[in-house]
Amino acid sequence: MTLADVAARAQVSPATVSRVLNGNYPVAASTRERVLKAVDELDYVLNGPASALAAATSDLVGILVNDIADPFFGIMASAIQSEIGGPGGRAGGERLAVVCNTGGSPERELTYLTLLQRQRAAAVVLTGGAVEDPAHGAAVGNKLRRLAEAGTRVVLCGRPPVPEAIAITFDNRGGGRELTEHLIGLGHRRLGYIAGPEERTTTRHRLEGHRAALAAHGIEEDPRWTVYGRYDRLSGYEATLELLRRDPTLTAVVAANDTVALGACAALRDSGLRIPDDVSVAGFDDLPFSIDAVPSLTTVRLPLSEAGARAGRIAMGREEAPPGGIATVRGELMVRGSSGGPRVG
Repeated sequence: MTLADVAARAQVSPATVSRVLNGNYPVAASTRERVLKAVDELDYVLNGPASALAAATSDLVGILVNDIADPFFGIMASAIQSEIGGPGGRAGGERLAVVCNTGGSPERELTYLTLLQRQRAAAVVLTGGAVEDPAHGAAVGNKLRRLAEAGTRVVLCGRPPVPEAIAITFDNRGGGRELTEHLIGLGHRRLGYIAGPEERTTTRHRLEGHRAALAAHGIEEDPRWTVYGRYDRLSGYEATLELLRRDPTLTAVVAANDTVALGACAALRDSGLRIPDDVSVAGFDDLPFSIDAVPSLTTVRLPLSEAGARAGRIAMGREEAPPGGIATVRGELMVRGSSGGPRVG
C-alpha cells in the first residue's frame, strides 16, 4: 500500500495524508479521523526512517533509567510513557517509547544518548541521580546540548539540573534532614546510616540532609555510623550487620532508600533485634511495598508517578517548562510503625 492508496480511500490529497501522518501541519479533526481510518483499513505502515529524515525528529522517545527492575525507576518510566502519546507525532500522533536501562554504567548512558541522537529522537527523559564525575558530566552535557540543537526536547526527572535541559528535581537534602530530625525527635542519638553508591548525587544529597540534622541538634557523628553500598536489599542487609559490628549500641538505622531499608530490617531480625523496640528503621522514596512491610516503613514519600507524568508532558510540549527551567519537588514524611523511641536501660 502506498500513500496514494490511503489518499484515495480517505478521499483527500496525498499531501493531506502526509500532513496527518507527519503531524507537522494543522488538519481538520474530521479529515484527520478519515485519514487514520483509511490507514487502519489498509494497514498502511509509515516509513519511519525516511520520514525522520524528512522531519526534524522521529516518533521515538528515549527514557533513560538506572535499573528498570527498581520500582523507583519503573514508576517514573511508566508515568512518562503514559504521557507521550497524543497529537503531534507521525502515524496518527503515536510515539514509540524506548526504555534504556543503563545498569548504572556511565559509558552505557553516553552510548544510549548517542544512539538516540542518531535516531533523531523527539524527546529524551533522563531519570534518577547523576554520576559525580566532572569528565562524565561534561560529556553528558555535550550530548544533551547536541540533542537540543537538533530539535530533541530534553527533560531530567529526579536528576540535578544542568544548563542543557529542563529539570524536575527532588529535594533529597530536605527529605533526608526531615527524616533524621523525626528520629532525633523521638530521642535517638546513635543513628547508623546506610548510604548508596558514593559516586551518585542522590547518595550525597540524602546523606548531607542526614548530617545537617545531626549537626543542628549538636550530635557529633561517629565515622563508624556510615556505610556505603548499592541501592538493593542485600546491600542493606550486609551494611546493617556491619553497623552492628561497629557499634552494637545503635538505636536507629536510616537507609538510603526503601529497598535498602527492607534488607536492614531482615538483618536486625536475624540478629535477634525487634523493630522498633530495639532499633528503629527508616527508608526513603515510599515505594509501594513500604506500607506492607512488617512493621510498615517510616519513609519519605517522593511523588514519583506525578513527577514522571509531568516530565512526559513537558517532553511532549503539552505543558510549559517551569520558571527558570527547574522545578524542585519536596518529599513528604510518612511516619509508620518502624520508628519509635529508643529503648531505655
